[in-house]
Amino acid sequence: MTLTPTRLPAVPTAQDLLTVASARVDPGSGTVVRQVAAPTPPPPSPRPRGGGAARRPAVLVTGSGGPAGVAVIRRLRALGHRVVAVDADPSAAGGALADVGVTVPRADHPSFVDALVAAAAEHDADALVPTVAEELVALRSAAHWLASAGLHTWLPDAATVDICCDKDLFARHMAAARVPHPAAAGSPAELAVVPGPWVVKPRRGRGSRGVQLLDDAAAVRAAMLADPELVAQTRLTGREFTADALVSRDGELLTAVPRWREETKAGISVKGSTFASAEVTALVAATLAAVRLTGPANVQGFVADDGTVTVMEVNPRFSGGLPLTLAAGADVVGTYLQGIREPHARLPQLFFTPGVRMSRYFAETYSGPDGRPVGDPCAAPAAVRA
Repeated sequence: MTLTPTRLPAVPTAQDLLTVASARVDPGSGTVVRQVAAPTPPPPSPRPRGGGAARRPAVLVTGSGGPAGVAVIRRLRALGHRVVAVDADPSAAGGALADVGVTVPRADHPSFVDALVAAAAEHDADALVPTVAEELVALRSAAHWLASAGLHTWLPDAATVDICCDKDLFARHMAAARVPHPAAAGSPAELAVVPGPWVVKPRRGRGSRGVQLLDDAAAVRAAMLADPELVAQTRLTGREFTADALVSRDGELLTAVPRWREETKAGISVKGSTFASAEVTALVAATLAAVRLTGPANVQGFVADDGTVTVMEVNPRFSGGLPLTLAAGADVVGTYLQGIREPHARLPQLFFTPGVRMSRYFAETYSGPDGRPVGDPCAAPAAVRA
């Protein structure tokens, strides 16, 4: 099937890359060997506080206990920003990695937005970076309130979030837009047109929670009759990928960084490597244009043995594997923050290096009985200078 997205990305050509510092193209094949990220803008200038003191405005990051939240916090700190980490879990790891951690209610609690506004006011935050998809509808509905409180946002439309978070609705939307997606059934009555083997999963859910791999049609039907919130899809084969993407407010794809999901645990990539593919980039562009998503996204799909590319789902947020995209040179975090604070700014195209590999390991944070940080017993000692 030929992809016909409504708006293709301005994918940098080999000639474009020759004008970028340190970019390198194989002169024989024209294949990109190395790409370099556009420079990240510096943090905004400090603004005065009471008594003549000055400090840089902070960034409020939600979901600080999840992999995406932790990655965003670490990147923002590396860029020199003050970070306020918020989460419903008072022991969320990101709180120890940020300048300050704040406990807030869950997004479905009536005081969720109130708590964010209070945290922003107390810690002088002017920008909000959400990393949990389930928070987006509540935040979008309160966007004017957040803005009036001085907290800048860049949020997708509520309808877009609903499409992305509902697997049955997303499948129907892809079919209508003629974007390659596996055959899907939202009810037992639709199973006849969905060839097996099947993957059965909750309509709404994250990671691999509740996912069943089934080879028998009767078992699929029984599962869907027992739980009407399940959807069934034809199980795809090939290599699984995730592409981190950033789309400007006017719909321009600023970057798509595909990576192979070489090993996953609980739906989170723990080993992977970036790669370049015009076909995957075109699929990502078509998918995001079809759902009208702007801001950060991660697109998951498969590349079959014959090269056919198919999308599985889209998450309207940063991914848990975000550190690999950052390591490959595409600073989607810093650029997204610039777009939050400067909504009319022309954001840069972001380049990346194919072939960068990631191997993830566990890391810990510690706190004492009084809540104060405890030093890492495994940290390497600081170098001694003569």
